[in-house]
Amino acid sequence: MLEEYGLRLIRLDLPFRLNHVNCFLAEGVDGYKVIDVGLHNKETVKRWEEELAGKEVTDLIITHYHPDHYGYAGAFQEKYGPQVSMSQIDAENGLYSWEEGLLSELGKYYTLSGIPEQVARQMIENTEEFVPRVQPYPTVGHYLVEGEKLVLGKYEYEVIFTPGHSEGLVTFYNKEKNALLSTDHILPKITPNISHWFHGDPNPLASYFDSLDKIAALEVDFVIPSHGKPFHDGHLRVLELKAHHDERLAALHEIIQTGCTVYEACEKLFNKQLNIHETRFAIGETLAHLEYLRLNGECIRELQGGVYVYRS
Repeated sequence: MLEEYGLRLIRLDLPFRLNHVNCFLAEGVDGYKVIDVGLHNKETVKRWEEELAGKEVTDLIITHYHPDHYGYAGAFQEKYGPQVSMSQIDAENGLYSWEEGLLSELGKYYTLSGIPEQVARQMIENTEEFVPRVQPYPTVGHYLVEGEKLVLGKYEYEVIFTPGHSEGLVTFYNKEKNALLSTDHILPKITPNISHWFHGDPNPLASYFDSLDKIAALEVDFVIPSHGKPFHDGHLRVLELKAHHDERLAALHEIIQTGCTVYEACEKLFNKQLNIHETRFAIGETLAHLEYLRLNGECIRELQGGVYVYRS
């Protein structure tokens, strides 16, 4: 299906419940452009060696700084020598998010969120496990800007900034085919994680809604995502994603009627067994929704005994 676009989908395995990430290889005039590269681990290194044997790589485009997209970028750049392009804000987030300064602050934030000490410690350890999977960091030679035009394979795409899942996430739109390389902004089967990470965008869910509206205005048909298979009727999927978050907001508003910590609200909102990795994301998503409600005047936040309590 993607051959007519001059794109090759490279599906890389991930050691999580979300068990893969789609990266892309696009043939250009002078060589190949690669979009995203996976985690920095031996499986990823071996797979790219197989895919790129005998090929010249001119460009590496990183859609956002999350480890499954960005992790191998620095070592990939050292090995194959491409220019690395990504948004400036996520280039900065990539350098900041895995360093001691932020990691050392997590305990304080988790305490404020009402997370039990043992669970918080496991969450911090889980975060620290990613550090070797994202290093070395790449040297970004070009910052992508909104509206910039890129040739990827056989077609030209417009860079569209779609923050929410990350602050600097970019997607790529081709008007001729009404097609979108949606990265993690729009996925076919699951909803992208929209998390508040205790720094950066104070209202990531509002940013995500705005980004969905931006894509909705294009009435996109064909969507090529970073997880799952390409699909049609992208404009309908946008409506489904908005409805999902509206439902979560309504459920959370009800949950916090009598007051809840972030951790308590998270347990009630997700209401299923989660491993530590999943708990980190569930906490971030719960906080993003709570802050959306608070900043829209639909709930209040009070500091009680060193812990934040949210109440409708």
